[in-house]
Amino acid sequence: MAWTPPGKDCGACGSGSCAEFSARVAAGERNGADCPFLSLPATSAPVRADYSGTDVLGNRYDFVLCALPGEPSARKFVVPFRPDLIERWDIRPGEIVTGRPAGPGCPVYHALQVISANPVTGVLACHTVGPLATRTPGTKVHDLQAYHVHAFEGIARTIARPPVLGTRQRFLPGYCMMDLSHTAVVNMVLSKEYGTHVRLEDIRIQ
Repeated sequence: MAWTPPGKDCGACGSGSCAEFSARVAAGERNGADCPFLSLPATSAPVRADYSGTDVLGNRYDFVLCALPGEPSARKFVVPFRPDLIERWDIRPGEIVTGRPAGPGCPVYHALQVISANPVTGVLACHTVGPLATRTPGTKVHDLQAYHVHAFEGIARTIARPPVLGTRQRFLPGYCMMDLSHTAVVNMVLSKEYGTHVRLEDIRIQ
């Protein structure tokens, strides 16, 4: 039976989409083995993260920061190294910004969907989204290249030590690709029906 790409449109094979890759394979320009998901079935179950309480380096974290209800990820508040670009590029909600959170020292390039853009403070409120968002037709993408992470906001889950206002605590951002815990100062703690709503500032990877 012919193998069918999984429909992830990840671009890892060098094609813009699985459909384009399939066409190139059919034309003899590419080999199915060029797809990193060759051994996976055409469809797969939604990804579920399991949190052990320790990160990849063995550091124990106090909690995992997860998305607020109905949102795709915890909110991330970032400041471009050149905040004037928000106004210069007219960055708007729904658009995508890309770059590396060089302030905390993360080596991973991120794709963020803008929730709000403040040209006065230079702060972009965003959700972290996958790289596929940068290839969605009609989506405007701005490459910031690098930015500071000002704050995170979301729900504390998998709590080993509850967040305490004004203290620096270790947390793991939900779905962190590096599985590396961060530290931050707890700036807000709200007890909500959906969980413990927190805001974290002065983000560091240490």
